[in-house]
Amino acid sequence: MANLSPLQRASLLAVAAAFVLAAVAHGERFAPVPQFLLAALALAGLAWVLSFSTDEVGEHLGAPVTGFLHATVGNLPELLVIVFALGANELIVAETAIVGSLLANALLLLGIVILVGSARSKGGRMRFAKGLPRDTVTLLLVMLFAIVLSSRSLGLAPRTTQPRTVSIVAAACLLVVYGAWIARSVFDRGGVASTGLARLPLAGSLLLLLLAGVASGFVSAWFVDALRPAILRLHLSKAFAGLVIVAIAGNAVEHASSVVLSAQGKFDLAISVVKSSVAQIAAFLYPALVLISLLLPTALTFSLQPVYIGALGLMTLIVWQVAGDGEASAFEGLALISIYVIVAVLAAL
Repeated sequence: MANLSPLQRASLLAVAAAFVLAAVAHGERFAPVPQFLLAALALAGLAWVLSFSTDEVGEHLGAPVTGFLHATVGNLPELLVIVFALGANELIVAETAIVGSLLANALLLLGIVILVGSARSKGGRMRFAKGLPRDTVTLLLVMLFAIVLSSRSLGLAPRTTQPRTVSIVAAACLLVVYGAWIARSVFDRGGVASTGLARLPLAGSLLLLLLAGVASGFVSAWFVDALRPAILRLHLSKAFAGLVIVAIAGNAVEHASSVVLSAQGKFDLAISVVKSSVAQIAAFLYPALVLISLLLPTALTFSLQPVYIGALGLMTLIVWQVAGDGEASAFEGLALISIYVIVAVLAAL
């Protein structure tokens, strides 16, 4: 702890305090809204701790290990929330949480990164490697292919098609593709670059990672437990809860580093963080949850409502349009943020 900055020590203590408050709120049966808000705050903080401890482990074991851990551990809080939601038969929350995570990262986060980066750049145009968004768009297109063929609501598949069977096969295929992508982008290319010398010993880093993972499991259960009464009290829709609240709580703090990197002028790395997050959700988190749901009371498939299919399809197109040429300006960042706001308002209605 001595090598940590005052801000890092304060942040870890704040997350620990948020966890204790969430535990007390759950155990003492506080009113639904405070329970829900405290659990959401603790969840966001634990997402940051997982990311921080993963970086610390990587400083000891090398960049490829850091990249692999980020790819597998980074979405743990969100995965657990969705698993508990499916266990509580909250299918709408689970589906919209996945869609919302994709939209929050590919539109809101990318838009903020571009806004900050363009303000930092000469001429007001943020420039980065052209190849960075391509892998992400490819994985998104594979996911969309599975969604379109699994969704009976579009009427494209034969009437005899079983969405669950198609989803299981598609999930397995996506995970194979994701494994190949990880093998190339993480191990062949050296993975995520280290950010400096380790500030914690390896044993301490692993212990912090383990504690954050276990704590995420408890907080996810408390979050889902308070979800239904809280949204009833706040007069929110389940779609809004999943699309906005769960998505932002599970991703915002963890990926704030991409905004900081953009402000520092490290544009390639900032875009890479966003790209990796979107790719992990599309090709790892979603298909993994489809397979995990086979063991749960409520099955998750790739079959979505047309409005979400359209949003994901248009999201993929605009991400390619904005980031595919290797440069972006402030108005493009604002355009991405505006699209996210429109979808969030639609979910709230």
